[in-house]
Amino acid sequence: MFINLHTHKSSNQNDILEIVNQYPQEFDENIKNYSIGIHPWYIDEKRLEADLNIIEEKLQLQNCLALGECGLDKRIEKPLGIQIQIFEKQIQLAEKYKKPLILHCVSAYQEVIEIKNRLQIQVPIIIHGFSKNGQIAKQLLDNGFYLSFGKYLLRNPELATVFNQVPNNKFFLETDTIEETLEEVYAIASKYKNIMMADLKEILNNNFNTVFQKS
Repeated sequence: MFINLHTHKSSNQNDILEIVNQYPQEFDENIKNYSIGIHPWYIDEKRLEADLNIIEEKLQLQNCLALGECGLDKRIEKPLGIQIQIFEKQIQLAEKYKKPLILHCVSAYQEVIEIKNRLQIQVPIIIHGFSKNGQIAKQLLDNGFYLSFGKYLLRNPELATVFNQVPNNKFFLETDTIEETLEEVYAIASKYKNIMMADLKEILNNNFNTVFQKS
């Protein structure tokens, strides 16, 4: 199986296990495996309690594999303090139902690390769409985060060095919103890691089983 850690649309391919991003107010019951969360871009304080109630309801279902994407983004107008409050409410739900967190993080890596350590978060946390330098990658890895790579691996050759520094048991691959296929992401990852496609698949299946407690 191919594993797609984060996508916004189903490919409906039998050989891909994909976690499709869902939003509380736009929930689609027909999606097989999904994550659900409040993205910082779409915070609406007027419906916050309703959104959190929907998230809590869905987290209890077997097909809900993770809470996300949620997180922090310093490049938007929504005050960071409000973002942090809503992020921490979602963390509490992830911890309660023992579901991994899939994070959107823009220019807020130190804040995310501080929150993880202060709240002593026990569930796995994956930074999706990672595109930063080796120093930030090392800080995240040293603090127990997983990193997921997608479009930037295809479009930024300089990211190859960072990707190769990530231990094989700490990364995922994804498509997010790109038009390129998951197979293309796997192909570039296989090239950069200098490993056979079959071995890459085995690595990612093992990582998935570890993080999502599948046997």
